[in-house]
Amino acid sequence: MQTVFITGANRSIGLETAKQLSAKGLFVYLGSRSLEKGEAVVKELNEKGFQNIKAIEVDVTNPDSILQARNIVENEQGKLDILINNAGILGVNPQTASETSVNDIKEVFETNFFGVINVTQAFLPLLKKSDNPRISNITSGLGSLTLHSDPEWKYYHVKTAAYGPSKSALNAYTIVLAYELRDLPFKVNVIDPGYTATDFNAHSGPGSVESAASFIIKHTLTDENGPTGQYFSNDIEDETGISPW
Repeated sequence: MQTVFITGANRSIGLETAKQLSAKGLFVYLGSRSLEKGEAVVKELNEKGFQNIKAIEVDVTNPDSILQARNIVENEQGKLDILINNAGILGVNPQTASETSVNDIKEVFETNFFGVINVTQAFLPLLKKSDNPRISNITSGLGSLTLHSDPEWKYYHVKTAAYGPSKSALNAYTIVLAYELRDLPFKVNVIDPGYTATDFNAHSGPGSVESAASFIIKHTLTDENGPTGQYFSNDIEDETGISPW
């Protein structure tokens, strides 16, 4: 049975991804900043027939919390097959370039960028023990510099001084990581689940969590010939789903 660890998985897209992967027969570590909330979610899932899910406490901005989570997975499984870095925050609004404070920007980067790096580096030794390791970093269309430079893009006027740049940085880091791991059986990609109706955006997005999770899984559970170092978006309207950087 393959094992997957998903950060920020106690609600919204992360939770739906956990449910769909569990239904596919994977063992899911459902990452939550609050163990109590995570365990409550798992209890509800168990009552609905999902048995191969376990809540695990992890705060991606706290190295000790990450290490404790890594130790649990290592002691129980000995390896990890899939890491989905899903945890993220939007930050304060509005986010103008001229007035958003450096501290507010740093706070977003701590979770969306540095948190992903800390989690990834902690779990890499376990992922290297897998025959088919996968790392999926959940990004956003707002991280695409190409699209942000195109006045014809439908979200051209949605500019954020903290959130978007944190995802652009994440995209850049993923390219470097995929290159570093290119000679190993890793597949490392960034995946944008699309503008989805969640608590994150006051349910303003047109997409469903079911579609978002399905898209993440499609580009995570790839075979040995699958792409690596790529940027996929559920908002790209062609069969490839490849987004410009």
